[in-house]
Amino acid sequence: MKIIVTDEVSKEGLALLTQDPRIEIDVKLGLKKEELHAIIGEYDAIITRSGTTVDKELLDAGRKLKMVARAGVGIDNVDVDYASSRGVIVVNAPFGNTNSAAEHAMALLLSFCRNVTKANASLKGGEWKRAPFTGYELKGKTAGVIGLGKVGGRVATRLKAFECEVLACDPYIAVKRAHDLGVKLVSHDEIYKNCDIITVHTPLTDETRNMIGERELAMMKDGVIIINAARGGIIEEKALLKYLDSGKITGAAIDVFSVEPPKTDELKALIAHERVIVTPHLGANTFEAQVNVAVDVSKEILNYLDDQPLENAVNIPRFDVSLMDQMRPFLNLTNIMSDFIIQLVDTNIDKVTFSYAGNIAHYDCTPLTVCGLASLLNRMVEQDVNMVNAALIAENMGITVEESKTTQSPSFSNMITLTIECPGEKRLISGTLFEGTPRIVKMRDYQVDFAPEEHMLLLTYGDRPGMIGKIGTILGTHDINIASMHLGRREKQGEAMVILSLDSAVPPSVVEELRTATEAAFIKPIHMPGARCSRACGCGI
Repeated sequence: MKIIVTDEVSKEGLALLTQDPRIEIDVKLGLKKEELHAIIGEYDAIITRSGTTVDKELLDAGRKLKMVARAGVGIDNVDVDYASSRGVIVVNAPFGNTNSAAEHAMALLLSFCRNVTKANASLKGGEWKRAPFTGYELKGKTAGVIGLGKVGGRVATRLKAFECEVLACDPYIAVKRAHDLGVKLVSHDEIYKNCDIITVHTPLTDETRNMIGERELAMMKDGVIIINAARGGIIEEKALLKYLDSGKITGAAIDVFSVEPPKTDELKALIAHERVIVTPHLGANTFEAQVNVAVDVSKEILNYLDDQPLENAVNIPRFDVSLMDQMRPFLNLTNIMSDFIIQLVDTNIDKVTFSYAGNIAHYDCTPLTVCGLASLLNRMVEQDVNMVNAALIAENMGITVEESKTTQSPSFSNMITLTIECPGEKRLISGTLFEGTPRIVKMRDYQVDFAPEEHMLLLTYGDRPGMIGKIGTILGTHDINIASMHLGRREKQGEAMVILSLDSAVPPSVVEELRTATEAAFIKPIHMPGARCSRACGCGI
């Protein structure tokens, strides 16, 4: 695997990659856009931080790219949707700099409250002044934390240690988490109206862009202190400057800006404001965090090479890692079933339904569905399909994908059923695991029981004496050995289905000979070359 590193990344953190003989790393810092685009086509993966924009143009130029690894939390410099459409996996390091970011938010807050930066400059300038630098205590203040994720939760804990009353707002976390942290969950407006200190810890998304603007700032208490060590653009900077000038906002401490480096007159005025302290996006800049995020993305690249599940892929549905061992056989089963049934379909697909019954229905089955969908589509389209782009490709093809679950399973403790609906026909296959081995237990309305093999042949025909003999004779004449046979029928002299496992493939001419001899209503050779997903799938089976 050939990897390019385009931003400053800890060498210690990259050691896992540099020591692996399968990997070749090129560190190329400070490349101009045109220079990077000219060479990116040589690489399988790119490791970046915030200094490289991974946009449509770069992804198009990176024709071999399989992975974008962002050594940090934010991915706003990566066009994840377009990467997904190209089947490129995007991974980040969401936890490596968690502690660093939380501590930096507290450092900014304390520095402002105790006038550390001003007092430092004054003393170093030869002055000995104390009165101008009288500060504020945190004890007894009401602090509002917007975003109670990994970083926000740590900030809330530290604010409580300083004896603040902490209010929090986060629509995506459980009330129990707030209780565990000892904070009170409230609405956004309650934060703005009641808090002496407000600190934001959300990602930058369409939902959070300019989340705190004119309306929100006007609603705040007089004398409020605002901290932003999350992402530039969450707070509307023009409005913030206005309320700083008016005196309504006592001060702000800012580590991130909507444009970095800040170039506009507005941002320069905000940075220069006497009641604003600033740092140049240093939230993740500790020695420990730099090593941690590099280690985290390096591990993800090695997981990819080793066919292990990716823990921090942002565009692949994934299992809880603690469940991976027990779910891995079901991923394999879904892949095999999908690869089998799609070979029975000759017309356009309208709808695909994945149904899960039994104990497995207690868990999130989305990765199973997407893995199975990728296997289906790989037989239908020329481009490589994996768990990253499967849903997008299905949508573009007009295929409806549904998932259903029930904890009741009358026949087996766990059963997966895959149904494909086409114009004028429907295909159905059900499978389960016997001691960890995939078995097909139902096809259409026939009860069957077989383990898929590399070479198989499926026939349906009118049940009458001598048919099995004819099939065996024809195959024997052409030196095709039958390894096993599975026969199903609904009634005597009705339709019969036979599924043969063979030692070798059946040539088209022999298929036609069998069709004629048996007057088969349906006959199809099946080729199952393997029972593993493509490495690019990312599911780790």
